[in-house]
Amino acid sequence: MRKRLLLIFIVAFGLVATACSGNGKEKTEKSEASSTPIPLDVSIRLPKAIQPNQEVKVEAVVTQGREKVDDADEVKFEIWKKGQANHKMLTGKHEKDGIYSVQTRFAEKGEYYVVSHVTARGIHNMPQKVFWVGQPQ
Repeated sequence: MRKRLLLIFIVAFGLVATACSGNGKEKTEKSEASSTPIPLDVSIRLPKAIQPNQEVKVEAVVTQGREKVDDADEVKFEIWKKGQANHKMLTGKHEKDGIYSVQTRFAEKGEYYVVSHVTARGIHNMPQKVFWVGQPQ
């Protein structure tokens, strides 16, 4: 008789434990799915035409989903002319509506590169853009 009661108790406990663990698993899967961070989108903006020795504003527009990111930890602009080993690293300043910018000048005509290094909300993004100062050759 005791063996039967013990067996019934073990089976019942097993069923209850299995039912409870199934609900916890569903909650865990939902939590993991909802905790996936939304990536940062960074768009670099430059004037269409840039001339040597002209002051130019370089901008990074930072968004996350549909939200404008006004609380970036760091926004830097790495700028160099094609073939140069030395790269300028300029710190961007927040303007408004997710826009960070720097002012700079380019001494020579030629092909240039800019990489914006953006760190915000635990995510880092560094898009690159190629542009020309003067007329492309």
